[in-house]
Amino acid sequence: MIKPRYPLLFLLLVGSMMVAYSWSQPSPPEQADYYPVGRDINPFTLTDGDGKPFTAANLVGHWTFLFLGYTYCPDICPTTLADLRSVYPELQHIAPGSQVAFISADPQRDDSARLKQYTSFFQPEFKAATGPHNQLFPFVRNLGLVYSIVDHGNQDYLVDHSASIVLISPEGKLTAVFRPQMEPGQVPHVAMKTLVSDFARIVRLADQ
Repeated sequence: MIKPRYPLLFLLLVGSMMVAYSWSQPSPPEQADYYPVGRDINPFTLTDGDGKPFTAANLVGHWTFLFLGYTYCPDICPTTLADLRSVYPELQHIAPGSQVAFISADPQRDDSARLKQYTSFFQPEFKAATGPHNQLFPFVRNLGLVYSIVDHGNQDYLVDHSASIVLISPEGKLTAVFRPQMEPGQVPHVAMKTLVSDFARIVRLADQ
């Protein structure tokens, strides 16, 4: 083995190369639950705001931010959709074609027309879909989300649901979950600044 004539210089060179390499590597997300390989999503069939089928095919080719809720929601849903509207241009800048999908856990009251009107109020490009509970519940559970209907025998019932935002990759795989901040007396909400920065990191990692 040939020994370098200048050991110290050689070590400095190797060290600088290692530092440069580490700097070039994207950092992992700070707060999102991140699944580098991605988790499979089982086949499903829902109906979108135009009355057309909403299936796994609608997720392929886009980064999708999926949020579960219902149009009669008094707080979490309008707050989250307004927050997503505020950062939507940034998400598009990071990955053109990114989309937001609002999935209603209240198919009894949220028909296609109401869903489309509701999401269009926040952003006309937002997607919306729902379906019968025998399709909806397995799909939601597959994403690690939950919901339950608190029915007191009238049309003003509430729906308890997850406040997390799920990120689905262009390959149609569950890639990350953005958990809400829980503060006493405050509506649970996902921090949008962190969501945007974590999304940028996830996209860079996916592009490697």
